[in-house]
Amino acid sequence: MRKILKAGILAGAGLLAAACAVVAPRPLSPERGRTWEYLRGFRYAHRGLHDNAAGVPENSLPAFELAARHGFGSELDVHLTSDGRLVVVHDSDLSRLTGEQGIVEDMTLEELLERHLLGTDERIPLFSTVLDLYEHLAPEVPLIVEVKTNGGNHAELTAATMAELDRHGHPYCVESFDPLVVRWLRANRSDVFRGQLAQDFMREGAHSGKGMHVDLVLTLLAGNAATRPDFVAYRWSDATEPTPMLATAVLGARYVGWTLKSAEELLACERRGGIGIFEGFVPDATPTR
Repeated sequence: MRKILKAGILAGAGLLAAACAVVAPRPLSPERGRTWEYLRGFRYAHRGLHDNAAGVPENSLPAFELAARHGFGSELDVHLTSDGRLVVVHDSDLSRLTGEQGIVEDMTLEELLERHLLGTDERIPLFSTVLDLYEHLAPEVPLIVEVKTNGGNHAELTAATMAELDRHGHPYCVESFDPLVVRWLRANRSDVFRGQLAQDFMREGAHSGKGMHVDLVLTLLAGNAATRPDFVAYRWSDATEPTPMLATAVLGARYVGWTLKSAEELLACERRGGIGIFEGFVPDATPTR
């Protein structure tokens, strides 16, 4: 019996050690520590400070202007058009946002600009225009830039996104659900504060659509072995599951919580030491430490 118990303990310890080796973040240097503390000094509006019911669509210029004027950073989504332009929009499939079918990556900028966002007069903005807006209204307020891949365009899209950010010099961090983006940053731009987006894709109704094996890899943060992110942006409702807790509370990855739907959730995220991405209410601009 003792031999069986000992074997079980050793096996469990081995599995835990293997899990730690897989999901461990990049060690935090003093410089990246200062970057994190700067980013933590702000709250971030999800897709801008939008209110679809009030005619201010998500990821629109009015939403970003409102966020900037309130002193909030914004979380935003960057895609690459077929003619190589960077645009800010959440979905590759435009059906939900514009009421018309179309895939961003298959369309030119000119074609995209013919579409209206959620029945308003607003159009899909260029990434450069959003950066210009923040530089003018809130030059010190950072952005959380999500790189949204489609069709294997991770290298081209990430390189273009970084080139645009370099041209502007605005404070930012970069995140993506696609580990290939985070791995590209690790290989090519080690200076960038990088994050792995994730959630429990094994839950009913939360599947990525890329197959069960991909869902499992993303849920368990298994891509961290190749990417070594600085932070993990895990969905708030899943954030106390074993894998994100191992990565953040045990191994030291910084935590970003999304999407926080109340002041109580935002405060809880900040008390955990994390950055909060909020939606549906307007908090104070200064985080709770």
